[in-house]
Amino acid sequence: MRWNKFTIKTKTQAEEMIIYSLSELGIEGVEIEDKVPLTEEDKKQMFVDIMPEEPEDDGTAYLSFYLEEEADTEKILADVKAELENLASFMDIGEGTIEGSQTEDKDWINNWKEYFHQFYVDDILIIPSWEKVKEEDKDKMILHIDPGTAFGTGMHETTQLCIRQLKKYVKKDTQLLDVGTGSGILGILALMLGAAHVVGTDLDPCAVNAVEENKESNGIPREAFDLMIGNIIDEKEVQDAAGYEKYDIVTANILADVLVPLTPVIVRQMKKGGVYITSGILDVKEEEVKKAVTEAGLQVVEVTRQGEWVSITARKE
Repeated sequence: MRWNKFTIKTKTQAEEMIIYSLSELGIEGVEIEDKVPLTEEDKKQMFVDIMPEEPEDDGTAYLSFYLEEEADTEKILADVKAELENLASFMDIGEGTIEGSQTEDKDWINNWKEYFHQFYVDDILIIPSWEKVKEEDKDKMILHIDPGTAFGTGMHETTQLCIRQLKKYVKKDTQLLDVGTGSGILGILALMLGAAHVVGTDLDPCAVNAVEENKESNGIPREAFDLMIGNIIDEKEVQDAAGYEKYDIVTANILADVLVPLTPVIVRQMKKGGVYITSGILDVKEEEVKKAVTEAGLQVVEVTRQGEWVSITARKE
């Protein structure tokens, strides 16, 4: 099979935000080409005695992603261009152009796995399905996760911010709604922390298999985690199926531009006293999301940060 390769020309400072935006569109495994100097830690991991002379960093970056020939390329590229235009409205992304080409057949589905290894978020070990748990880690809380081909791994700062908030707020018998479920990592962790039941929503049908496989890997009963495909923001049948004034916690690890219209809708699904955990918020969008949260009648109780990313936790009065 041949693949279509698309390369975005941007700036190094915009790399992380563009990659995160692509992941929200279901595009994973982005290649990065830039001239950012290697850190001392990077150099140690390269196992060479003499490093080659590095070119001067000109601030330019090239981000490449791959689509199968049978993919709906026109629609996907239209979504990517729209997202780039949106990002350009509040940050400098440089040219933001997209150039297409074709590549030879490669095992893109599996080759990326060499870059995803087990890691800790505080005292929780997150481990991919293809790695074994070390003997010294067997008494830890272990979350087995396989993101599949379209979802994140938990390594991103936004997911880690949500994980830390779940550790604080999940209690026995918690009913949780996870908007933008993806691989199911947040819902599965909530159940491991003691939640009674999770309902997830996602736009991507690929989430169904990803969640089912990850539930099985972690010994989660099928009936403990229900997933619906659809847009809870504007599809009343999804809102009705999720239920109203039902959830102790709602999580939404989504971009700020989705959180703003989501918040006044999702507040109806929350119990009185329920907690709303949001993430996926770039620091420049913090006030915008806070405004949406307060205008929906929620009280901001905590703001946490990691790198350029922000998580806002609020409570329904």
